[in-house]
Amino acid sequence: MHNSMSVIDAIGGRRSVRRFLPTHVADETIRAILAAAARAPSGTNSQPWLVHVVTGAARERLSRAVLDAARAGQHSTEYPYAPRPWFEPYVSRRRKVGYDLYALYGIAKDDMEARTAAGLRNFEFFGAPVGLFFAMDRRLLYGSWLDCGMYMANVMAVARAYGLETCPQQAWCEYGPVVHRELGIPDEHILISGMSLGFEDTSAPENRLVTEREPVDGFTTFHAR
Repeated sequence: MHNSMSVIDAIGGRRSVRRFLPTHVADETIRAILAAAARAPSGTNSQPWLVHVVTGAARERLSRAVLDAARAGQHSTEYPYAPRPWFEPYVSRRRKVGYDLYALYGIAKDDMEARTAAGLRNFEFFGAPVGLFFAMDRRLLYGSWLDCGMYMANVMAVARAYGLETCPQQAWCEYGPVVHRELGIPDEHILISGMSLGFEDTSAPENRLVTEREPVDGFTTFHAR
């Protein structure tokens, strides 16, 4: 049953949670979240998002398969996500959040083995019992990427009204072929992102991370005349 959390609280308090409790999440709760999120706008009401929900044995199989691929170096990016190399101000923001997270994990900046191990926890869903995977038809263009992003944002906000937290994980797309194979996602569909869903482990140090945001005047230009 959901609570009466305000929209501002649902969005303003959202964080990427990186350790979850194993507590079961009912299918009817997942369905309710996905249904409410589907009020997201989309161009000409095209509703391009496709969702794969992974729990139980299917979740375990997928996790093992992707971890095996990652450890074997079988990297295969589903689509180019970021520029190479990054440039300012984005590179500084990335470094800041990375260093802050490693500090909470207790990982030294030069401990590459520990950093790699921390990254691999993505593919264990950070312990969450539910994995969500978002896809769409490959023939669709930029507008539909925008639509799917708005749908995902709704999922993350609505989940909080049910006492749940999330972590969006584009990292799964670095092993796209494995996810396609394990979940039976056809090649005609492109994998956009994964997402962990569950109850936050509030005792985890890494869940204390609250990332910084630019002030409104740092990214907004007002035009009045």
